[in-house]
Amino acid sequence: MQILENGVKNYGLELPETAAPAFHKYFELLDERSRVMNLTAIEGESDIYTLHFLDSLFLLTLDDFKGKSVIDIGSGAGFPGLPMKIAQPEISLTLLDAQQKRVDFMSEVCSAVKAEDTVCLHARAEEAAFDNAMRGSFDFAVSRAVARLNVLCELCMPFVRTGGSFIAMKSTGSDDELNEAGNAIDKLGGEIVRIADYNVPCTDVIHRAVVIKKVSETPAGYPRRFAKIQKKPL
Repeated sequence: MQILENGVKNYGLELPETAAPAFHKYFELLDERSRVMNLTAIEGESDIYTLHFLDSLFLLTLDDFKGKSVIDIGSGAGFPGLPMKIAQPEISLTLLDAQQKRVDFMSEVCSAVKAEDTVCLHARAEEAAFDNAMRGSFDFAVSRAVARLNVLCELCMPFVRTGGSFIAMKSTGSDDELNEAGNAIDKLGGEIVRIADYNVPCTDVIHRAVVIKKVSETPAGYPRRFAKIQKKPL
């Protein structure tokens, strides 16, 4: 809890009273389920609080998320979307992942921490993006997935409304990715408006958040089938 308190203070954030017990329950479930499921390679309470929870919470410093709709693409064990929701309960959150076991885990956590107005969706992003109820309907898309940025942009940006933003969490060694993603960002209706390198509190780790504003609608043909995205990235 001290790591959490020091970390959010470092970010200039304030947590609701419900946050500390919710993060503790989240940790307990993650620690327990990771013994039998491939949820995270990060182990230990301090590392989970810093490299998962606090890392995710940095995104709340980039914009005003209160009352906004957020979709987390490739959420896995819930990062970064679920920690953002715990810290800012007014977020309307959709957690999307292609593996049912991960979606089941996120649903369990949401129930345990009483995360209202949260949807855990089992779907592939390249298919869900053509659902009229989801396409162009979110204020923010976020992702901490490991795909290269040009691939992530094609999967994530179709979900964002014009005027909203896609925020990709990357390493500070992603300069080549940024350069190669320029064509994809332009084609998909985006524009990089901020690149924020930040120190994860209580660690020596430095990560990067790339903020891409949606300035025009994504053309109807995107995203393509994933095999095609992989074979010929934009």
